[in-house]
Amino acid sequence: MIFDKKYETMKREDMQKLQLKRLKKIVKYAYDTIPFYKKKYNEAGFNPESIKSLDDIRRIPFVVKDDLRDAYPYGLLAVHTDNLIRIHASSGTSGKPTVVAYTKKDLDMWSDCCARIIVAGGGSSKDIVQISFGYGLFTGALGMHQGYEKLGATVIPASSGNTQRQIMLLKDLKATALVSTPSYALYIGEMIEKLGYKKEDFNLKLGFFGSEASSVEMHKEIQKKLGVFPTDNYGLSEIIGPGVSGECMEKDGMHVNEDHFYPEALNPDTLEPVKEGEYGELVLTTLTKEGMPIIRYRTKDITSLNYQPCKCGRTTVRMARLRGRTDDMLIVKGVNVFPSQIESVLMDMPEIGGQYEIVVTRDEHYRDTLEVKVEVADALLITDFKNLELLRDKVRNNLRSTLQIDANVKLVEPLSLKRFEGKSKRVTDLRKI
Repeated sequence: MIFDKKYETMKREDMQKLQLKRLKKIVKYAYDTIPFYKKKYNEAGFNPESIKSLDDIRRIPFVVKDDLRDAYPYGLLAVHTDNLIRIHASSGTSGKPTVVAYTKKDLDMWSDCCARIIVAGGGSSKDIVQISFGYGLFTGALGMHQGYEKLGATVIPASSGNTQRQIMLLKDLKATALVSTPSYALYIGEMIEKLGYKKEDFNLKLGFFGSEASSVEMHKEIQKKLGVFPTDNYGLSEIIGPGVSGECMEKDGMHVNEDHFYPEALNPDTLEPVKEGEYGELVLTTLTKEGMPIIRYRTKDITSLNYQPCKCGRTTVRMARLRGRTDDMLIVKGVNVFPSQIESVLMDMPEIGGQYEIVVTRDEHYRDTLEVKVEVADALLITDFKNLELLRDKVRNNLRSTLQIDANVKLVEPLSLKRFEGKSKRVTDLRKI
């Protein structure tokens, strides 16, 4: 099933014509209504009227996170606050929050985009969906909530936290779909086992996971514990929230709603486009957002783009599962290390549990040390010193094979590492202190 065949199966040449038309309109609109863009474009010598092809987007200056912080709270609005009906914001953990605002037209578009990715991942009006994202200024919960309501499904706005209550609701209300971070879904699966339930005691069939990057191996682990068909979806509050892209049942990349969001993959060093299929930094432009258009936003997320039609029938460009972020890449002993690489190794080992922590330190001689703390799947192994050492060596060797550097491995008891109800924090880099 496809939610909006007109746009999701549009021919490439027709999509490009639509994108060019919308790009011209949104750039002129932003220039005319938002002083930030007028000043930035004038200083760069860029004239919005000069856009003749999609390639001309490369001449438009970028927008970065600090621009949104500097514009706090309303400096990037294209409309008066009287025309807004919703405001969201980021957590503001590294400064003031980034405020994002929506008109009625924006919310309608957002709902449609979320409905598209839900249908692509197997969702329908028949679902009873439990949303275990935190409600509030965070865009994840309400975005998927309104997408499912657009389909006419039954929504349980459980929010995050109180995992035993979450499990009770999943079971008693016979939820068929779960929306959460992948790490929290994995924790729910662990707690189900700890409480003595089996996945067969639940009606769950689908899992829609976002807000943090996850690996193929983690999805397999979630599927094993919860019995759901897991799909990834991607979004960010600066652009819209969830609904930018999502996996279909083929699980061969996340379909971008590119009639609303124009994607580029650029070399983060040269800022030149990479070839199709090559990894680069994702840059996004909102083509239709009315309240707060964002043009050429550097997401810092590393992915690749595939323009080939999908087996599902959709022709929209697909972005690969995130490899990481330009700002979460660790350079350890001169080697680039992404946490996603470590997760892929660990999740592919049945002896290992679902939680891990990465700690990087530096001694007085400026030598880096990478330590990976990881839970074992079987608590009895902790007292079996011989087999514990064999497993530690196996993990260390597998990590070395993938990372090309040595890591210290610390195996710990199941459920002993910190769990996260929202975005997980896997990395502690003590070199910054």
